[in-house]
Amino acid sequence: MEIMSVIEACFSALIIAGLTHWIYRWRNPKCNGVLPPGSLGLPLIGEALELMIPSYSLNLLPFLKKRIQRYGKIFKTCVAGRTIIVSADPKFCHFIFQQDGKLFDAWSLDTFSKLFDQKTANMSSIHRYIRTSVLRRFGMDALKQNLLSAMEEECRAALRSWSQQESLDIKYASGTMALEFSAKQLFSYDPQAEQSSEKLGDVYFLFTEGLMSIPLKLPGTAHYKCLQNHKKALSKIREIVKERIASPERSEEASDFLDHMICGMKTDKFLTEEFMTQLLFGLLFVTFDSVSTALSLAVKLLEEHPLVLQELIDEHEEVLKRRQTSDSLLTWNEYKSMTFTLHVINEVLRLANISPGLFRKVKQDVEVNGYTIPAGWGVMIATSALHMDPETYKDPTTFNPSRWKDCKSEDMLKNFMPFGWGMKQCVGAEYSRVLLATFLHVLVTRYQWKLVKGGEVCRAPMLKFRKGLHINFLQKHM
Repeated sequence: MEIMSVIEACFSALIIAGLTHWIYRWRNPKCNGVLPPGSLGLPLIGEALELMIPSYSLNLLPFLKKRIQRYGKIFKTCVAGRTIIVSADPKFCHFIFQQDGKLFDAWSLDTFSKLFDQKTANMSSIHRYIRTSVLRRFGMDALKQNLLSAMEEECRAALRSWSQQESLDIKYASGTMALEFSAKQLFSYDPQAEQSSEKLGDVYFLFTEGLMSIPLKLPGTAHYKCLQNHKKALSKIREIVKERIASPERSEEASDFLDHMICGMKTDKFLTEEFMTQLLFGLLFVTFDSVSTALSLAVKLLEEHPLVLQELIDEHEEVLKRRQTSDSLLTWNEYKSMTFTLHVINEVLRLANISPGLFRKVKQDVEVNGYTIPAGWGVMIATSALHMDPETYKDPTTFNPSRWKDCKSEDMLKNFMPFGWGMKQCVGAEYSRVLLATFLHVLVTRYQWKLVKGGEVCRAPMLKFRKGLHINFLQKHM
């Protein structure tokens, strides 16, 4: 018995020593220099739970605000097992963008490799293909030639339908509108022809609602529902891709984005069924989430700031007065003349902070401000912190589109990056701005609206509205 007790004691001591060593190694990772200050939190999960703590204002996430105050504008953390350096330092953030592809890689390229099983493919050529293809379909030339008019017709139809209801959740409705319009351009989607009672917009809405939830794969949890709706969305899109591949004569006409991809399957071997499915899913997700969040917040803020709303109405009424026919569709020159509208959009995007930040992966050790960031670590460019920095934006939590009127401050422009920065800016940036401006044009010239219920802002960490944002739209007498 004494021998067994000794063995048990030794075994317990070994376990405790092993755990102690493991925790020590976790909290003190290898680094060929000095790591930035901060905490890696608990083993494996890091500080993920603190990141999920909700905030009920448009202010900076408590997770970021607290750490910037404690550690400064560059600090280390860990989320779900991934060690990350967070930067709210403007100079370092711009350095990261300037060194894209040299010292840093976008994590999205890693994601492409995992999703599409491209182990040996040239991922830079795939990224270049995607960028070129998206710009061809959604870029400046396409917007000028046909998308702007089509957008306005879509917005008119949507608002006409919404005004016939007592109220609706604007985030869901606007996301569905944006998704269905983009899906028409991508693969000629017709929501009326969809046989399932659960439409594509419904599935995306439920998917985005649980996207940043605690990752517990248990039935009934938000994360589990998110995963299930992710599968549903992929299944719907995959079925469309399969049907189109099986009808090559249709794709030869190359009338939409999917047709162009299918036509390229003979020359570009990475254009597989799975690649096209995942790419279409991703493009629709970006549209649904970014446009619905920004548009919903714009409706809420304009309703709360009548003076701003009146200035916006005045600008759009001037556009109508200059026309020979007031009911004609927007022209590109009219869109470019909407200066205050673009100021409103900038301010909404600054406050919305649709994503807390942009992510990169370190390719080799990087020295910054006396610290070393080890190769293999992640870096988060905290765009939300840049947008809410009082040193750059006076009274940053205040909705003030007029701050952009005399925007001679280079700092304001340099630190405003809702769609990324420079050559790495999201290829859909202008598309999103045009869609937002077009919607606002139709909204303020043809409708009045009021908040019915909901509307309380919540960041967890993505921007949402507790109990939705239910709006009643009433058509003006023209």
